[in-house]
Amino acid sequence: MALPKRKISKSRGRKRRTHQRLTLANLSTCPQCNEPKLPHHVCPNCGYYKGRAVIETEEV
Repeated sequence: MALPKRKISKSRGRKRRTHQRLTLANLSTCPQCNEPKLPHHVCPNCGYYKGRAVIETEEV
């Protein structure tokens, strides 16, 4: 089984891991209720998608 000849330095390992990070979800605002929502998804707050009601939600 192959083994590394030398220990990988901290900087070299960290350079490799720079792209392994979490990214925040891109949020857009709902045109009906102005709440943040995922793009191309039904608004969980008001239930509207593309200007029409898709899901029945409780009004609080």
